Amino acid sequence: MKIAVIALGKIGLPLAVQFARKGHEVVGVDVNPSTVDLVNRGIEPFPGEAGLQDLLSELIPAGRLRATTDYADAVPGADVVVVVVPLFVDEVTAEPDFGWMDAATESLGRTLTEGTLVAYETTLPVGTTRTRWKPALERASGLVEGRDFHLVFSPERVLTGRVFADLRRYPKLIGGISAEGARRAMNFYASVLDFDERPDLPRPNGVWDLGSAEAAELAKLAETTYRDVNIGLANQFARYAATAGIDVYRVIEAANSQPYSHIHQPGIAVGGHCIPVYPRLYLWNDPEASVVRAARAANAGMPDYAIGLLEGAFGDLAGARVAVLGAAYRGGVKETAFSGVFGTVDAVRLRGGVPLVHDPLYSDEELLRLGFTPYHLGDPVDAAVVQSDHAEYRALSPSDLPGIKVFVDGRRVSSPEAWDGVAYRLIGRAAASA
Repeated sequence: MKIAVIALGKIGLPLAVQFARKGHEVVGVDVNPSTVDLVNRGIEPFPGEAGLQDLLSELIPAGRLRATTDYADAVPGADVVVVVVPLFVDEVTAEPDFGWMDAATESLGRTLTEGTLVAYETTLPVGTTRTRWKPALERASGLVEGRDFHLVFSPERVLTGRVFADLRRYPKLIGGISAEGARRAMNFYASVLDFDERPDLPRPNGVWDLGSAEAAELAKLAETTYRDVNIGLANQFARYAATAGIDVYRVIEAANSQPYSHIHQPGIAVGGHCIPVYPRLYLWNDPEASVVRAARAANAGMPDYAIGLLEGAFGDLAGARVAVLGAAYRGGVKETAFSGVFGTVDAVRLRGGVPLVHDPLYSDEELLRLGFTPYHLGDPVDAAVVQSDHAEYRALSPSDLPGIKVFVDGRRVSSPEAWDGVAYRLIGRAAASA
């Protein structure tokens, strides 16, 4: 098959590589000329994806994969077009911003030819595939969906850093606008993916047809919104447990020993492109979803809560130098999308403190561009807050943070024993039991 992949980001490029390694001719389209140049030279544009560089080094010289900025070079005559253009959410209104996707869909429609299967993989509000992309593609192409081309939604379900492993582990969900489109999508994804044995699943791992594009859209929103709600509940338990002198981690471990309880872990923040964003897409469809809204508010308030713990142990933070450890939204991943670092830094500033940010994945220049004052381990500091669970932070001790008086462990990377003479605070444990 000839396959076009629109947007060669942290999901799109590994997908293009996966399709090419299965023997197909793949052309990737990206608006960034630098990304296109790096891919065509066989160089991964964003280091950190397991196995990606080795596969690029194999597939690019073999002519199985190439990149372009020109839709007209990639889309005409394609058997399948997979769209992985990002959808953004306005940080103030929490409404989806379709700007990039609308532009990509317009360019795709103008170059679309008969017989092509179009699959959107970007997470979307329910109904978007049918009510937005179908008419937009028909309008731009002059073709009719269900007759001249077919349209499906098939959500990506992978985490950056382990995309190839996740493609094997999780069922590939699809939902078509028409039965014929769904049939073609089933055949396509079955031909480009391999699946691990999953005896824990109710049916064999593989491509699962959910019956409609809307069901597939909701499935992705449901799985990510569940995680946000679950974490929000864990954070509520943690805040209460701390006031009652209870160790919430023992409570969660005990509760989860019963097979119907799956409580997640509390923490300083929920970040990334998925968990804090997709509940907002769900709320866009279902604004009366009070449980979802309350969980999102609970999680968004955790950075301020963590700095409240710091203030309670330290006292007045005016002028205090506070090291925020970790700019990334999660350990080992160089990405700040919706990271808790922003709320944590704001909460320190609001109390008159001087926030300094450290992250082993970011240079001083990169931290400055993000609006932060860089901190270096070994420099004097009054307090520290762990925001990212980087492996490097598990070995920290007071000697790494000279002068430290309070250590707030927002990610449970350490223990009180490592902080002799320092007030150690952990979300979900009262100070006396921390």
